[in-house]
Amino acid sequence: MLTDSMIAERLRQSSHEFRTLEESHHRLDLELNDLQKRHVLTPAEEMSKKHLQKEKLAKKDKMAELIRAYRDNELQTAAH
Repeated sequence: MLTDSMIAERLRQSSHEFRTLEESHHRLDLELNDLQKRHVLTPAEEMSKKHLQKEKLAKKDKMAELIRAYRDNELQTAAH
């Protein structure tokens, strides 16, 4: 059975959507890291941080959904 990381690697090679999501997720992670290095955030930066966190989580959820769909498709193909 394929692991999530094996499926993710296959999707990196075959799915533009997955690659775009992954790149965006990484960019958001870098932006969040920059904000978290600061000792004090302005109210605007706090709002930005919360928005970035939500956006990053949405990207991660969508990548997980694509991995699940790939796995389900593989299982259906194997069953036939």
